[in-house]
Amino acid sequence: MANPLHYRRLWWALGLALVAAVVFLSLVPDPPRAIPGDFSNWGGHLIAYGTMMGWWARLSATGRRRLAFGVAFCLMGVGLEFAQGATGYRTFDVMDMVANSVGVCLGWLASPPRAPHVIATVDRLMHRWLNSGSTR
Repeated sequence: MANPLHYRRLWWALGLALVAAVVFLSLVPDPPRAIPGDFSNWGGHLIAYGTMMGWWARLSATGRRRLAFGVAFCLMGVGLEFAQGATGYRTFDVMDMVANSVGVCLGWLASPPRAPHVIATVDRLMHRWLNSGSTR
């Protein structure tokens, strides 16, 4: 990566927390609704998987690695749907798998170089702010 992150461990930890939150919310009996209304289920899937993919795509320097994350998140969505069907209190839905995969695609499309590298910008600003006192 041309512009290494100063707080890479922090960004990876937050990314892992995102993945854990999606797994948790996928398997709890009554998850909160992300968006009120008829399309809340699809909206929640798009937001969750788009955010995860966008996050990890920003942390991945190569296209091959981004592709691996995209495939992994699509497979995760399929696996979680099967897990939901096995719980007895959640339902299996093929359309949720589609929504997850569309979210992954949207997250990839909204990632650098097509979109700003928000994590790198915040990382750089944090580094400047945290180190500004040590230069005085």
